[in-house]
Amino acid sequence: MKYLTLLCMAAAMLLAGCTRPDPNVTTLTYASPYPPSHPFSKADITWMKWVEAASHGRIKIHPLWSGALLSSDQSMEEIRHGVADVGLITPIYTLGNAHAQRAQVGFYGHVGSIAQQVGVYKCLLATFPVLRDELKGLHVLAVQGGNLPGILTRTRAIHSLADLRGLRIRSPAENTAVLRALGADPVDMPMGAVYPALAKGVIDGVIAPADTLKSLNFAEVASHFATLKVSRGAYPARAMNAARWNALPRDLQQILARSETVWEDALNQQITTAEQIGRAYGEQHHVAFVPVPAADQARFDALYDRDSAATAASLIRFGVDGTPIFQEAQRLIRSSPDGSAPLCPPAAPNTRQEPK
Repeated sequence: MKYLTLLCMAAAMLLAGCTRPDPNVTTLTYASPYPPSHPFSKADITWMKWVEAASHGRIKIHPLWSGALLSSDQSMEEIRHGVADVGLITPIYTLGNAHAQRAQVGFYGHVGSIAQQVGVYKCLLATFPVLRDELKGLHVLAVQGGNLPGILTRTRAIHSLADLRGLRIRSPAENTAVLRALGADPVDMPMGAVYPALAKGVIDGVIAPADTLKSLNFAEVASHFATLKVSRGAYPARAMNAARWNALPRDLQQILARSETVWEDALNQQITTAEQIGRAYGEQHHVAFVPVPAADQARFDALYDRDSAATAASLIRFGVDGTPIFQEAQRLIRSSPDGSAPLCPPAAPNTRQEPK
């Protein structure tokens, strides 16, 4: 499918060959695995409109939606190799060479907000070179946080952690050890495969935020949402091919650098709104929202912290000293107990640039 799309693009370019391109306009391709109706894509469109307006038409964005060019597990490599100029990247799903980026998402126990997630990540990025090294070949344009997930189940309500025993739950990698400790059977599968798996009873539930009740139609195949707060972190989610970035005129680079805040604010707004819409949609479809006792939340958080520390230590097998990253993430979260973005330690010069 991707190669067919590329051939179609090439054919379109050949057909348009009789029209001389405007030398004052830079066209950038943008690729995403999501359709334009998805909340992530709505934020992307807000960014596109802002960039085109701020550049007075000197930058045009050509979007390619619905996975036409990018995959979830190879998106970083695909952008590095110029499959698209700019794209949605998912280091949390990549199959290799981003071990610290994947693991750090699980170091955010007790985080309070999307703004805090993004702020902590940016502080970690400025402090630990390994995180920057894993982004070689990319210029990051936006960092993304997310709503804290709960546990959505088909037919069995989760009133306490004891109710998880024996259930097959689709889980992010950073939560699998915690679920095993609670007697559940964690399952690793792409989020796109969860709906049919729930519908057929292949799995009993999924760790997911409430926005998925509508955005992924989970309200059609599950009946209970346990409001256990499952911590999660931020990650670099929109990036540009580094060579393409370096080839841009300085003034256009400055416009794109300014667009970072615009993109992150749009993502925050869309993600937050999607959570509210998802909850309302779930209630309309008779999904029961089940509170979890405070003592169970505290126990879950303790297990999460213990597993995060173990994951951080295990990164040494990849030559990464993960323990200081975990410890700094926790220090930053504790430094802003109101859930606001923390103040970062002074950064070394040029830490925001991609490695050469």
